[in-house]
Amino acid sequence: MTRLDDALATLGPIAPRNLSRRAGLLAGFGGGLLLAIGVPPQPARAQAMGGIAHARKVSAYLTIQPDGRIRLLNPFAEGGQGIHTAVAQIVAEELDADLAAFEVTTAPAGADYQVLFNGTRRVTGGSFSIRNSFQHFRVLGATARAMLVTAGAARLGVPAADITTEPGFVLHAASARRIPYGDLAAAAAALPVPGDAEPKSPARFRLIGTPARRLDTRAKSTGAAQYGIDMRVEGMLQGAILHAPRAGAEPGEVLNEAALKAMPGVHSVHRLPGAVAVLADSFWRARRAVEAAEVAWTALSGQPVVPEDFSSDGMREALRAQADAPGNPARDAQGDAPAALRSAAKVITADYDAPYLAHAQLEPPSATVRFNADGTLDVWTPNQAPEAFQAIAAREAALDAGRVRIHSPLMGGFFGRHFTYGQYHPMNQAIRLARAVDRPVKVIWSREEEFARDAYRPMGFARLRAGLDSEGRLVALHATVPGEGPVAKHFGGARLGNPPLDTSAVEGVAFKPYAIPNRRVDWAHVPHPVNVGFWRSVGHSMNDFFYEAFLDEVAEAAGADPLAFRRAHLEASPRHQALLDAVVDLAGGWRRGPFAAADGTRRARGLAMASPFGTEVATIAEVSLRDGEAVVHDLFVAIDPGSIVNPAIIAAQVESAACIGLSSAAFEEVVFEGGRPQQRNFDTYRILTRAEMPKVHVRIVQSGAPMGGVGEPGTPGVPPAVANAIAVLTGRRVRSLPFARNRLGEA
Repeated sequence: MTRLDDALATLGPIAPRNLSRRAGLLAGFGGGLLLAIGVPPQPARAQAMGGIAHARKVSAYLTIQPDGRIRLLNPFAEGGQGIHTAVAQIVAEELDADLAAFEVTTAPAGADYQVLFNGTRRVTGGSFSIRNSFQHFRVLGATARAMLVTAGAARLGVPAADITTEPGFVLHAASARRIPYGDLAAAAAALPVPGDAEPKSPARFRLIGTPARRLDTRAKSTGAAQYGIDMRVEGMLQGAILHAPRAGAEPGEVLNEAALKAMPGVHSVHRLPGAVAVLADSFWRARRAVEAAEVAWTALSGQPVVPEDFSSDGMREALRAQADAPGNPARDAQGDAPAALRSAAKVITADYDAPYLAHAQLEPPSATVRFNADGTLDVWTPNQAPEAFQAIAAREAALDAGRVRIHSPLMGGFFGRHFTYGQYHPMNQAIRLARAVDRPVKVIWSREEEFARDAYRPMGFARLRAGLDSEGRLVALHATVPGEGPVAKHFGGARLGNPPLDTSAVEGVAFKPYAIPNRRVDWAHVPHPVNVGFWRSVGHSMNDFFYEAFLDEVAEAAGADPLAFRRAHLEASPRHQALLDAVVDLAGGWRRGPFAAADGTRRARGLAMASPFGTEVATIAEVSLRDGEAVVHDLFVAIDPGSIVNPAIIAAQVESAACIGLSSAAFEEVVFEGGRPQQRNFDTYRILTRAEMPKVHVRIVQSGAPMGGVGEPGTPGVPPAVANAIAVLTGRRVRSLPFARNRLGEA
């Protein structure tokens, strides 16, 4: 588990809904034979299941229909990362079923589905869905299979020991008889849940470890897949939102309200916390009206408002001013770094920074809500934590949490965006609007409003100091990271520990694998006036750039090759040495450059390592320059997640993570001026285009270490690898992201 797990485990208050398993499933699936699998509360089993609380029954649900179709409620949300396929693949392995027979949807809010953090929470994020629930789903599948075997033995009148299975069938080899699972589901569901079902030996795996095809490809390719933005409810109104120019301001009078109400299709105009909303019979009509609204914005007494003079440049200088302030050390400190620096033969110092970033996911935020005649509330909204959303919706609607149903549709990308991060969320707004008009309401944020109220990746800054001895060995490293990550922003207090430490602010600078006898990373708390949140790979996304680019500077000062320098400081880690071997082999050898490529371009290569979310990654980038910008031709990524479920999904996630890592480093930034973000859509927020996307070569290394995450680890190694190649080509260091801020010329 990473040091962010404890913080992510507390995302939002939890008030689980007491949902009847059978009633909930039959209502959700429209009938069918139900096989509800309960994993017995055995302490040893609970420990093997990755930390699920043994004091309470933990259940996942399978509906096996007469035709053999298997419907699985997955605790985790699908946002393109392949989690529905991976979970089904694990269950199908142990159940001995065909993966193609599975239909998977995200489970509703409820204690039954809290399979993480000792069975107390669930959240899709932190790259821990599979790594923290792998054994849970294996036991689930094995238990279901054992119940089907028992039911089959009873049906055939033979001992259970004489029964085997093949995908979808119970077999009695001696009599050449077999029974489809669908014919046995009802009888199996009536049996006691066995407490001794054992998962397979890995040597017998048929599905786990294979590149099985994703279950959702066809639906997404044909348009059949339904996202939150596609939701429709009978009689609903559609809402468009105009937020205050600066976060924290409130709407006063809507000066042209009568004119807005007279526009075609407009139903009503409403004031909300920090925003004005228009409801109409279509989103387009609502948006046209709200964009024409003339609002007198005010700052309420005591309400924090982003200062009018707040700017990105000012924030960067505020961080820089604290770079030598006393800070609290990360908990991997060793030796006496300040003293070792004072006696070092050579000292290297550099400041690095990175900008605010938007999540910029493809699907804008949305929520559809309906108050029902029986006093319940239905909410359809993309989310990464159904129980947290249930509790927030219940509080907003003044209902008991058990009367709120959260529906979690597919997410059109998320990257940490689909938490609530405070009161500004379409769900909160839709609930207030639906109550005001006594009709279902669907709220969609336009792209401009999403950019205006994103929970941005924090601006980052680090001052790094390294000391070399007379033989060029790295004997000391002292870094100061002033700022505030999402953990301090949204949790703070006792959850930061004593002394306080925001792990989301220092990860990627602290907890690195290099053997440095004297090392210390300090965190100085400098709050952000704007909202910040979790962003793909969180602190690693910028801090690994700071550290790994600086490490190349230190290697250069030592007169050492960057690869050899890293190897020398990883001598005691066979895992990291093997990973370096793998990435170098994948790249066809190590050539730092500059060198002439076959197409005549002058190229160089940069190397970086990262250790996010329990996974180790090594990245090599091959880069040239054209018209003052970096052109990345190839990214070679070796990833060691310990062990794997689906190598095809891992490769796809590494490619995706590399893409967002390169895009963020090359072009992306949100700039604040006058308290307002200047980037409000993709016309001003530049992202990587298809033509700029390099080839990504992936090699998966299975070291046998505890299973790590997959969705995020491919991101943080890309920016420093590219930066290190740029330094070779230009002869100078780019220490401030994005690269596009600088016109790059060859040395």
